[in-house]
Amino acid sequence: MEQKQELEKALLELKRITGVTLDVSAGTDDEIVHALSQIRCLCTAYKEKYNKADFLCGLMTGGIPSYDIQERAARLHIDPEEKRVLFLLEAKSLDETAGEILKNMFPSQTKTYLVPIREHTLAILRPRRPGETDSDTARIAQTIVDTLNTEALIRVHLSYSFVIDSLSDLQEAFRETGLALRVGKLFYSEQTVFPYNELGIGRLIYQLPVPLCENFLKEIFGADIPDQFDDELLGTVSRFFQNNLNIAETARQLHMHRNTLIYRIEQIQKRTGLDVRLFEDAMTFKIATMVLNYLQAERKH
Repeated sequence: MEQKQELEKALLELKRITGVTLDVSAGTDDEIVHALSQIRCLCTAYKEKYNKADFLCGLMTGGIPSYDIQERAARLHIDPEEKRVLFLLEAKSLDETAGEILKNMFPSQTKTYLVPIREHTLAILRPRRPGETDSDTARIAQTIVDTLNTEALIRVHLSYSFVIDSLSDLQEAFRETGLALRVGKLFYSEQTVFPYNELGIGRLIYQLPVPLCENFLKEIFGADIPDQFDDELLGTVSRFFQNNLNIAETARQLHMHRNTLIYRIEQIQKRTGLDVRLFEDAMTFKIATMVLNYLQAERKH
């Protein structure tokens, strides 16, 4: 019974990817096993021949052994040794409109591959042109985000990798961009583009054991560890930090009276004992809020 169900699933998969419906007559268990093997071979052959995205997705997620890369890439006419950069983008909705916009940005002759990963995640594997720099890569990343924001009206987060010298490096690049996306969204929510090599202290905190983080917060706040801080308050402090603890400049940028800003800073001091006007306390508060965000994310999982 189980083998017959597997055979039915395989026939449905064959129809899904090829549009071909087969009627298989198999009576004995051996005949079913043989038919199942042949149908799966047909599915694999079709995917390999006609679906570059499936091959590249398999490379990223570790589904293809290294010894198969050269031969399978050759069958799909993909240069395995071309220098490339991997972009990984995520949005609540990646519909047909977003797909068409990306296809227009990266037409097939550019040898850029759009690879669906999950429902809300898409990878873009783009060749690194001769003479291009890291600044060019950053500009391309921002252009992708801005274009989808403007033309598809969707908010996108995007990370990108180091320069990939070979397809054999694609799995590592995918791990790095995935990490950059998770760390960036968690710790740097005001940004939309996250380079793999600019994660700062967020990378370190993300890899710390939970008990160690909890002990750190107890040292800072004592037994009364806050669940979270008010978004408006955090936004004010974030701008204060960006302006190197300059009260006058922060108040000007936020269109806020100086005394109002000082009042908010003093509210933090009352709640935490940290005076963020002092460098050491400001640094402690910044790290503590990042650790709080990390623990909240871990508890949701």
